[in-house]
Amino acid sequence: MSSRTTADPAGLAAEVCAGNRRALARAITLVESAHREDQAAANRLLELLAPHAGRSIRIGISGVPGAGKSSFIEALGIHVIDQGHRVAVLAVDPSSSISGGSILGDKTRMEHLGRRLEAFIRPSPAGRTLGGVSRRTREAMLICEAAGFDVIFVETVGVGQSETAVAEMTDMFLLLLLPGGGDELQGIKRGIMERADLILVNKCDGELQAAAARSAADYRHALRLLQPRSAHWQVPVQTCSAREGAGIAEAWEAIGRFREAMTAAGVLAAGRAEQARAWLWSEMAENLIDSLRENRAMQERVAAIEAAVARGTAAPRVAAAELVRIFLESGKAGS
Repeated sequence: MSSRTTADPAGLAAEVCAGNRRALARAITLVESAHREDQAAANRLLELLAPHAGRSIRIGISGVPGAGKSSFIEALGIHVIDQGHRVAVLAVDPSSSISGGSILGDKTRMEHLGRRLEAFIRPSPAGRTLGGVSRRTREAMLICEAAGFDVIFVETVGVGQSETAVAEMTDMFLLLLLPGGGDELQGIKRGIMERADLILVNKCDGELQAAAARSAADYRHALRLLQPRSAHWQVPVQTCSAREGAGIAEAWEAIGRFREAMTAAGVLAAGRAEQARAWLWSEMAENLIDSLRENRAMQERVAAIEAAVARGTAAPRVAAAELVRIFLESGKAGS
């Protein structure tokens, strides 16, 4: 049944805060909805849940293809739950260009973690959003926090310059790499290395154990050549094996040390405040673009200007300024 006919923000918020998992899933579905009819209910829901959020550690996780992100998150998630925490995993999958749906299915790839009552796994399609995260990932984190999940993992699509967007909405950014070094090291974007708060070389087992140790040493050396992200934290480079569970406890200990150091320095609170401001401007930009596209009076002008840009007879920068001017003037005329 459509959320547009069943959404009751107050009732849904109460169920989420009580830990109702089905209500949690419905709440995220509501805020992810692209239907205009759902927006008022979604906004009211977020207003009601906001005072109950903000008490988790938010960890963004990215890595090179094949690094075993889902296996690592499952192993770390189970370990964290065994320490008495509740874990939410927001796994952002690539989107099908045909259906727009999620095509990897992280929930099925975290079978053991998914069976734990203290875990909640939510795969969401990335859609057209750059940065390897869904446009509504921030809202999903807030809702999970209100539901009592105190450790939140955000798994991105992959690794690269655009995927660093996850670092701008989480407290800590964890980069997962493969044993290799050499060409592997050259293939990692400098920007994403600079954003990492913890680097882990996964698959440190069997015949790859020695290669993993060498890779970790190479990455430690590479970090010395980069500007530190924070004066309060020296980025550790560690090895682990998600398959065998080796190094998982040590990774969680490093996360704990990071949280303590950054909280004591006031960096964590300042980072959350800056993220909130960035969220505001991002939402404002998205809402303005949506309003422009949906404005019937603007649709013909938009189509004509788009065609001129496509033909090369208008510069995109000039055309964009013209569209904004026309849109603002149409708003004045209608007021």
